[in-house]
Amino acid sequence: MIKDGSSSNRPRVVAKKSLGQNFLMHARIAERIALTAPITRESVVLEIGPGTGMLTRELLKKAKKVIAVEADDELFEKLRIDFAETIGKGRLELHHGDVRTFDADSLPKGYLLVANIPYYITGEIFRMFLEAKNQPSTMVLLVQKEVAERIARSKKESLLSLSVKAYGTPSYAFTVPRGAFHPAPKVDSAVIKVEDISRKNFSSQEEEDRFFKLIHAGFAHKRKFVRKNLTEAGLRAGDLPEKARAEDLPLATWLDLARMQ
Repeated sequence: MIKDGSSSNRPRVVAKKSLGQNFLMHARIAERIALTAPITRESVVLEIGPGTGMLTRELLKKAKKVIAVEADDELFEKLRIDFAETIGKGRLELHHGDVRTFDADSLPKGYLLVANIPYYITGEIFRMFLEAKNQPSTMVLLVQKEVAERIARSKKESLLSLSVKAYGTPSYAFTVPRGAFHPAPKVDSAVIKVEDISRKNFSSQEEEDRFFKLIHAGFAHKRKFVRKNLTEAGLRAGDLPEKARAEDLPLATWLDLARMQ
C-alpha cells in the first residue's frame, strides 16, 4: 500500500467508467492545483473524489484540514488505510458516499473546494455548491478544457458561464494534457478557479430565483432572439435589442432584468 507522503503515482485499482474515474498521475500537477487555491494553515478544504490520494497529499501539506468524499468502495478502503495516520490526527476526514448527497451545511464557513471532478457531474457540482446556503469561498476544479474555456474565456455566454459568474469571478488557471491521467481521457483538461464567491449580486432569494428563471427562458430556444424567448415565457424583456441572442448578453444585463421583473 502507498503510505502517507509516498511519491508513487501508479494507481493500484482499476478505474471505473461508471464513476467517470481518470486518476491524476503527476504529483507536480497536483502540487500546482493546490498552489492555485488560496490555502492557508487555517483553511478547511473539501475534496471530491480523492481517488488514489495524489491531490489529497498536496492539500494536506498546506491546509489545516481536508474533508474528502469518495464514492468508490475499493478506493475508500484504500484511502482509509493509506492515510490512517493523518485520519487519526484529525487532519483528514474521509467520507464514503456520493458528494451529491453531501450536506454542505456541515462544513465550516469559508471552506475551499479543490478537486479533480468527474466530467459527467461538472454542471451538478457547480450548481450544488454555488447555490448552496453555505457556499465555498473559492473553488478550484480540474474539469474538461472546453468547459473551463466556455466559463472563463469565451466571449459568448452560456447557462453555465452566467450561473458561475453570478456568484463569483472565474479564471482559467492552466491546461492539463490528457496524458497526465490514467486512463487518459479523450480530451484535455484545465483547472478553473472561481474566487470571491458570494450572493452579493442578489438582494433577496426572490431576485436570485428570478435571475435563474430568466436565463433558462432566455436560452430555451437558441435559434430565437432573446426578446421572443422571454416574451413567450411571460417575462419582461425591458429595452433589449430586437435581434439580441441570449449568448450575447453580459451578466450585468441579466441581473438588471431580474431586478425589474
